[in-house]
Amino acid sequence: MKTLSAAALCLASALLCGCSSTIGDSVQSVLSPREAPRTRVFQAEGRAAYDAAKAAAEEMGYHYVRGGPAEGELDELSEISGGDDSGSSRQISLKVRLSPADPSGTTVEVSLEEILESSQSGAAPGLATETPLRDTPLYEVFFRTLGQHLGAPAKEQ
Repeated sequence: MKTLSAAALCLASALLCGCSSTIGDSVQSVLSPREAPRTRVFQAEGRAAYDAAKAAAEEMGYHYVRGGPAEGELDELSEISGGDDSGSSRQISLKVRLSPADPSGTTVEVSLEEILESSQSGAAPGLATETPLRDTPLYEVFFRTLGQHLGAPAKEQ
C-alpha cells in the first residue's frame, strides 16, 4: 500500500511540475478578446467627458448599469430585443473607460458586446453568450454623439 501511495505522490508531483508547451498560448489566444476596444482622445476634463459619455449612451437608447466619474467607468445596456431564432433574445453591452490624457484631455475607450440568449438554453435558462461586436458603426456613432455633447471632435488614437 505504501508503494502505491508513493507512486501516486511521484506521479502527482510530475504532473504538477508541468513542462513547456505551446498549448497554453493557443488556449489563451482562443479565450482572449477578439476585438480590441476603440479609443479616442477628447480635449475635455474627466468629469465633463463622463457626463457627455453618459448622455451619448442614453441618447443612443442605452440604460445605466454601473460606474461613475471617480472610477472612470460607465457600463450601460441596450433594451432586450428578440433574437434571430424564435424565443431567443439579444442585448448590447456598452462599456466606457475614461482616463487622463496629455495635455488636458481624456482618453475614452469603448467596447461593445452582443449578448445572446438562445431559445435552446431551456435546460439552463439565463445562460447567455457575449461576443465582441466587430465592424459595427455603433462605435463611430457613439464617438460622434459624445463629441457633440462635448462640443469638440475626437482625435483618433
